[in-house]
Amino acid sequence: MHYPVNVFTGKVRDYDGSRPSAIAKVQIDGELTLTELGLAGDEQAEKKIHGGPERALCHYPREHYLHWAREFPEQADLFVAPAFGENLSTDGMTEKDVFIGDIYRWGDALIQVTQPRSPCFKLNFHFGISDMSSLMQSAGKTGWLYRVVLAGQVFADAPLELASRLSDVSVYDACAIAWHLPFDDEQYHRLLSAAGLSTSWTRTMQKRRIARKIEDNSRRLWGK
Repeated sequence: MHYPVNVFTGKVRDYDGSRPSAIAKVQIDGELTLTELGLAGDEQAEKKIHGGPERALCHYPREHYLHWAREFPEQADLFVAPAFGENLSTDGMTEKDVFIGDIYRWGDALIQVTQPRSPCFKLNFHFGISDMSSLMQSAGKTGWLYRVVLAGQVFADAPLELASRLSDVSVYDACAIAWHLPFDDEQYHRLLSAAGLSTSWTRTMQKRRIARKIEDNSRRLWGK
């Protein structure tokens, strides 16, 4: 399958009442350089939780915007790509049919799905919706992140093409295991077995198995 893609990059800017962010991105056309840290010209404000080799690109399904516009009709005009700060936007790829470890060919590059995006409190400020990050997580409409397996030149008019599927854990399954289910060691083992899972998610799931409990996510979701 081939999936036409729109491409976006952004610069860090300040936001009243919140911390700096590069969530506001603009569409890019033509040829781009993709390195192991992402697209040339794209920035991340807090590199401890955004960006890096295993979170080099963020992908959000364009079809989800209709869902959010229906949920929040008064803010419907906000819900157009790339409102969630994504680098890649497509129709036809969702969390239910994209799998952890999937490798996609894009131009001269290869990119691999590493984890769902973990929604954070900055989305609440960005949309002016106090619980946006929590709703996004609960719905499993999070999008996902990639590592760059092979850097190279990419093109805004080049589609994504699935090259390899390495696990049976969809991005939606990963969301459900991490956030929707009570403590379940067997499911954490299943997720840990998914080839390509990011180091940060591997660490989190293994910590749960050791501690026999789920960590507190309130600071990520609410900034508290």
